[in-house]
Amino acid sequence: MAPYKLCAVIPVYNHAATVAAVHAQLAALGLPCVLVDDGSAPDCAAALDALAALPHTHLVRRATNGGKGAAVQDGLRAARGLGYSHALQVDADGQHALGDAAIFAQASRARPDAVICGAPVYGDDVPRSRLYGRWLTRVWVWINTLSLDIPDAMCGFRVYPLEPALRVIDATQVGRRMDFDIAILVRLHWRGVPMAWLPTRVIYPEGGVSHFKALRDNLLISRMHARLFFGMLARSPALLLRRLTTGARP
Repeated sequence: MAPYKLCAVIPVYNHAATVAAVHAQLAALGLPCVLVDDGSAPDCAAALDALAALPHTHLVRRATNGGKGAAVQDGLRAARGLGYSHALQVDADGQHALGDAAIFAQASRARPDAVICGAPVYGDDVPRSRLYGRWLTRVWVWINTLSLDIPDAMCGFRVYPLEPALRVIDATQVGRRMDFDIAILVRLHWRGVPMAWLPTRVIYPEGGVSHFKALRDNLLISRMHARLFFGMLARSPALLLRRLTTGARP
């Protein structure tokens, strides 16, 4: 296995007001950053150019907006090309408790084969609709993995070991928008990649920028669940055998 080397991957789409603060907090923790400009407007693009001039910062620029999943995938590939073995996925909107990044990094270093996932802890600021949607997705993920191993598949604060993550991305369709976070965890679980969850606060700042499009993204997520369901049916003998032989999550 390659020497452990961690960076942060930050997909950015018109987060001019928040991305510099996110970058600064991660840089203060000693984390190199791979910023992915997903076709942002000129003001955000200029902010990213300024950040890219800072030490230990690499900018990937997409000509057009392709979605969060597409941006993360480009960022993970860039991270591997830069020699990193692991990447901490971080949203650019300031929702994540970035002080937890050090805890996630420590957990990842202790278990380099595992995906270290955020188990979101919400405050009173969370929209009720988000909670209901997450509960529905949680049930579908349990069905599609034939297990209760994944308590949350939607939190975008997680550390990937790059080799298994990119094997999944290169081999199959994992979603290019808001469906990505869910699909890649299910497919990594199918492959037996270990996972661990750490609690982390999720913040919904007043006036925050959200690019979740209710109709479009809910349709994408529904189609993804259906595709994963049929994938689960094809894999169900192997998944059930693994449950019987291991008796626990990988």
